[in-house]
Parts: sequence; C-alpha cells; structure tokens
Amino acid sequence: MKISIGNDHAGPEFKQAIVSFLEEQGHKVNNHGTDKNESVDYPDFIHPVAEEVSSGKTERGIIICGSGNGAAMTANKHKKIRAALCWNIDLVLLARQHNNANILSLPARHLSLPQAIAMVDVFLTTPFEGGRHQGRVEKIPCN
Repeated sequence: MKISIGNDHAGPEFKQAIVSFLEEQGHKVNNHGTDKNESVDYPDFIHPVAEEVSSGKTERGIIICGSGNGAAMTANKHKKIRAALCWNIDLVLLARQHNNANILSLPARHLSLPQAIAMVDVFLTTPFEGGRHQGRVEKIPCN
C-alpha cells in the first residue's frame, strides 16, 4: 500500500518509528513531515498528505501533531478526506469500520510509541464494513 505521512515538531520520533514499521510491512511511504523538534506550522506538513490521499496518489495517510486536532482539522478541509483523530485502538477500529477513514490523526503528546504503532496496524488492516454505513459516509461531503 502507498501511504503518506506528515507531522509537526511534536511528532518526529513517532513518524520515524511509524515509517520504519510501515516499510518493514512492505508499504511505500511518502514522507512530508519534519525531522526537527523546532516549532513549525502543522498545516505545511498536513496539506501535502491530504492532497495525495484526495488525489489517489496514496491510499491512506497518517498525520501527527501534539493533540491531533489541528492536523485532523486541516486534513478534513480537503475533498474526499475522512481524517479521524484517534487516541485508542477502539476508535481506530470504528473509524475504519463505520466511517471508512482514509487518514489517521495521532496525538503524539498523548500516546506511547507502542500504542501508536498498534493503532497504525489496526488502521491499515481493518476493512470498511459498508452496508448501513455506506450511505452515511456518502452524506459527509458538503459538495
């Protein structure tokens, strides 16, 4: 699978660990995140991820910032994006099964690295259930 990843200054350690995990699993990763801890503006690193997922250049995206909120808000401005802010595996599972989330937003300041890796694994391996959820997902976009 092709996956885009982006992060701000709160997430370089998470991004590096997640990229390693993804590559070990055989995924191709487009890295749009910073590798530095100096303060940066998260939209500069999140918009490219959302653009790649929205255009179909990549199948999924993973975005990381301190709370996960700003990253998710930024990504969700793009057409065809369903970014889910998740802080545990149950939320990731439901975001995929019920909402067909195509971007996972992780709050780096509220997770451990093992938690984040486990959540990424669930995000990539859980299918969308469709059925009764399909019509709801189709009603999400405004245009």
